Formats: sequence, structure tokens, C-alpha cells
Amino acid sequence: MSIKSDNRHLYLQVIDHLKKDIQKGVYKEKEKLPSEFDLSKQLGVSRATLREALRILEEENVIIRRHGVGTFVNAKPLFTSGIEQLNSVTDMIAQAGMKPGTIFLETSTTGPTEEDINRFTCSPEDELVVFERVRTANGEPVVYCIDKVPSEILPESFAYERESIFQMLEEGSSRKIAYAVAQIEPIGYHEKISPILECDPETALLVLKQMHFDEMDVPILFSVNYFKADKFSFHVLRKRF
Repeated sequence: MSIKSDNRHLYLQVIDHLKKDIQKGVYKEKEKLPSEFDLSKQLGVSRATLREALRILEEENVIIRRHGVGTFVNAKPLFTSGIEQLNSVTDMIAQAGMKPGTIFLETSTTGPTEEDINRFTCSPEDELVVFERVRTANGEPVVYCIDKVPSEILPESFAYERESIFQMLEEGSSRKIAYAVAQIEPIGYHEKISPILECDPETALLVLKQMHFDEMDVPILFSVNYFKADKFSFHVLRKRF
């Protein structure tokens, strides 16, 4: 069925048409779309117009194009969160109605790097406790977490075997995280982390780096979380002033 012409650019009409087909289940999650030749013929547009529409849909993570294989409908993210909301990974998974879990890979004590010294305003002689964990949702690995905390704020009897790092800090050291400064960036396949998260070669990762501060504006936690891009979606609420 060809698209009906209106005043908008053709590629915008193609985008809307394909999105509606996906929403209606004409094309299901992870299903392969028809070839460019067949799809352009069905829609009554040129292949150049179709390619522009597919390019934008790929940028929006609606589809994924695999070189030499074809174009597929991306799975909808299971977890969505406003980046302005400071939620723990545990909370995000629980809010999606799934059971959060943790695979503890390693806990170690190390000296700070130059970047850590600047982040925590600590000295080279200070030590940091580093947690490496994999967070799971209903048993499926979805996030790889690296967390750094100054060892001086952790008691000797600190309980490491908790799901939420926020809870661990609040209950173990009476330090409550009040806010964080975040940076997020997409990356492609990661040789170490992608296999641990059981990612397909085409699945990208979203890296969220956050410096967390307590209620006294003291930096107490630096985290680097690698999210499976096909499972998580982040958005930002922007207001005009």
C-alpha cells in the first residue's frame, strides 16, 4: 500500500507509515523488513527517499540495519527513565515489574587514579573500594556496573552483598546520596562487557558515568554503568525559561 501524499516531505511520511505499521504489529519486534526494493515499491517512493527514512529510524533506535543481512525492527526498551531522575538500577528494574538481581564479579581496594583524585578531591595515599557487578532483570544480564567509593567512609563491617549501591551506602555508612552529575554516551560492541551482557554483535551500549554527592555536597560515589541499548531508554525533560 503506497503512502498518501500530504504537504510534508516524503521521507517524513514514510517514517510515520513504518512506525504505525510497527505499532499495529504488521512488522513485529526483531522481524526483518522487506528489502529496500520491495519496500520502496510497496510505499510508492524512491529508494533514496526510503533510505533517508530508514536512516532516521535507525538513529531513533526504531530499526537496526545489519550489513549484508537486512533491516530489522528493534525490540522496545524494557526500562525507561528520565535522566533528570536519580533512580538506582534496582529501582528501574523493579518499576518495570521485573525482579532485580546481582552477580558480584569482584570487590577490590585500590589507589586512586589522577582522575579519581580530582573527582573525590582526595590524596594519592587514600584508597578506593571498587565494586564490579552485573545487574540482572528476571535473571537476564542487562547492566554492567563499576562503582568506586572512598574506603574511609565505609565501616569495616560494611555489607557488600546488597542489590542497591545506594542502599549499601545509606545503611552501611549513613551517607545518603542527594544528587549526581551525569554524562551519557553511546558506544558500540565492547570486547569485555558485551559478551558478559550477552549482547548481539550489533547491540550498542549506553554508558552512564555519574559522580554522586551526599547531602553535604561531598562526592562519595563514582559509577560507570554499561546499559544494553536495546533494553534501556533515557530521556530528558527540558523546560524553556
